[in-house]
Amino acid sequence: MLGQPKMSETRQVNVMVSGAVMEVAMARPPVNAINLTLSRQMYDAFKRLNEDDSLRVGLLYSEGNAKNIFSAGWDLKAFAAGESQNDETGFDLGPGGLGGLPEYFGLYKPVVVAVAGGAIGGGLELALGGDVIVCSEDAYFWLPEMQRGFLPDGGAIQKLHHRIPFNVTMELILTGRKMFADEAKHWGLVRDVVPADQLLEHARTVAAIIAQGAPLVAVALKEYMRRYAHVSVEEAHAAVRRAWVGRSDMPHYEQMIRSDDFREGSVAFAEKRDPAFKG
Repeated sequence: MLGQPKMSETRQVNVMVSGAVMEVAMARPPVNAINLTLSRQMYDAFKRLNEDDSLRVGLLYSEGNAKNIFSAGWDLKAFAAGESQNDETGFDLGPGGLGGLPEYFGLYKPVVVAVAGGAIGGGLELALGGDVIVCSEDAYFWLPEMQRGFLPDGGAIQKLHHRIPFNVTMELILTGRKMFADEAKHWGLVRDVVPADQLLEHARTVAAIIAQGAPLVAVALKEYMRRYAHVSVEEAHAAVRRAWVGRSDMPHYEQMIRSDDFREGSVAFAEKRDPAFKG
């Protein structure tokens, strides 16, 4: 059980730290529509997670959630008014992309996402930027962009077919229908579905369990999966062999192999004690 986190409020994001877990709570009522300010503040929070050696896991959720919306996605009203438009890129929501997370490719610490209510458009893309998604029984996932005249290209068309079957991804985008919690669980998009009043405590428990593990292993896993999760088995094994001899493109994986923590788990097991990982 985590203790009460200490809070330091920003205008649209609340950041709370409890031990090795950093909580990032969106707080832009009424529906956490993602504009440039929210995106930048989210990126700043996850950058802190990435760079602070005392932090091991991030936890993202929606604070308050009065309208039962995790996030309604891209703030189209702000975009229509000219916010974030860029002559070279079309639009610009700052480093990390939509919500500061989906395109933060240098973030190697794991992120748990707790979805209560609707993850709509960019809200779903934001959730896909995390590594483990849990949701409430009343959660739903919705990509209505086709009916708005564009594609969900802030993360959904790039990632969703790696999380759930290809044909399900295509159908969700083409029809714009809602996927509810039980179906999301069926396809493996979410790990757990729990009652709404238990969601945050459950997500904190998941994050705390992850934080107890060897931090260099978590980082190495995310680095490996990002590069080699979707290549052939032969290529994936070859990548690991290169890491063992220090000739890979995975510096975090190589650091894990050379670290004191690499032996600590085995020594602790032999000595019948809990491991003391240092990172």
